[in-house]
Amino acid sequence: MPSESSLVVPVSSAPPLTRPQVAEARRMRAVELFEQGVRQVEVARILGVHSESVRRWKRLWEQGGAAALRRRPASGRPRKLDDDQVERVRAALDQGARAHGFEAEVWTLERVGMVVERITGVRLAATSVWRLLTVRLGWSLQRPARRAVERDEAEIARWLTHEWPRIKRGP
Repeated sequence: MPSESSLVVPVSSAPPLTRPQVAEARRMRAVELFEQGVRQVEVARILGVHSESVRRWKRLWEQGGAAALRRRPASGRPRKLDDDQVERVRAALDQGARAHGFEAEVWTLERVGMVVERITGVRLAATSVWRLLTVRLGWSLQRPARRAVERDEAEIARWLTHEWPRIKRGP
């Protein structure tokens, strides 16, 4: 029999639970404990939550069952772009900025906003374009290095090794 230190444990490929998913799982565990007749004080201790939360959960559970403690869809304004539109935007952005008539291969919020409007007919504010790029498309901020095109690395290295020590020493 292998020792405990030599056991290989497979790593789960499932992504970690989000905070709302963890909270819902905690409430569902509370439901199981309620059904077993565990006292509210014990449920709070077991789950590591405040007793007032347990009282609220139990009241909701008694009124509407376990369904009353399930997560509800996020409220608020619906997204301006549906998933299909986002995928069309992704495909367009993957073609590059030059394919859309821009001079350089650099995407700016303004340029992306123009492409989104051309493809979907939806005009987005700069903050919404940023959210689209970072949250829904998974892009990150990339800043180009500010270096002269004419920069000669070999000449810079030569200057640093030969000229700079001479200048530093003085006449």
